[in-house]
Amino acid sequence: MQSEAAYDVIGVGYSATRREEPRIARAIWEALGDAVSVANIGAGTGSYEPRDRDVTAVEPSAIMIAQRAADAAPAIQGSAEQIPLGDDSVDAAMAVITDHHWSNRALGLAEMRRIARKRVVALTIDFAPRFEFWLTRDYLTEYGLLDPDQAPGLYELAVASSATIRPVPVPHDCVDGFGLAFWRRPAAYLDPAVRAGISFFHQLDSGHVERAMKRLAADLARGAWAERNRELLDLEELDLGLRLVVWQTS
Repeated sequence: MQSEAAYDVIGVGYSATRREEPRIARAIWEALGDAVSVANIGAGTGSYEPRDRDVTAVEPSAIMIAQRAADAAPAIQGSAEQIPLGDDSVDAAMAVITDHHWSNRALGLAEMRRIARKRVVALTIDFAPRFEFWLTRDYLTEYGLLDPDQAPGLYELAVASSATIRPVPVPHDCVDGFGLAFWRRPAAYLDPAVRAGISFFHQLDSGHVERAMKRLAADLARGAWAERNRELLDLEELDLGLRLVVWQTS
């Protein structure tokens, strides 16, 4: 689990590799429906914020806020667990691949529901597929030891509630460099700049990461990776556990 200040470290240079993927953005914006005013919680540098609505960004890291574009929505420094907005102050609250960094996801969801008159929209993660993914299965084998915290995330909270849930497949040429985005482009993980924008690389022991990347490089050079993962090579998109969740609040 990352602390609220984690992105003061991880976030340096974040915008270089973490950009908005148009196909994923379209799904989020459609889920916002008729919402005119939107609060983006854990907003980061502003990816996935709709440009045709009144957006207020809430982000704990000053480093991330500083990387927002000059024409981005105004940002307030604050956390999901204590959103600095009034009750029913926006039509919708949104969160994009962020709740696994919150200290209390249930409280964060309650806060989003408190401020949203119509709905809460979250792009979140079902982590189960990650343990079968080639990167964590064959290389970053200590990934499963990272987070002993078993508190439910937004996906699990959605499963246990009346929320609607839909899978969001990741395109093979996804331009947002989040954790598993390079599922068909393994050489990308060898780039330190790519790894710098992915939080779990910061959580893992640096020695483990270095050894894992050396094995990956060797497997790519001798064709072992392609042989082991040949079923992926012709796929256009893949379900890697991204889930779009919508709670209606009115």
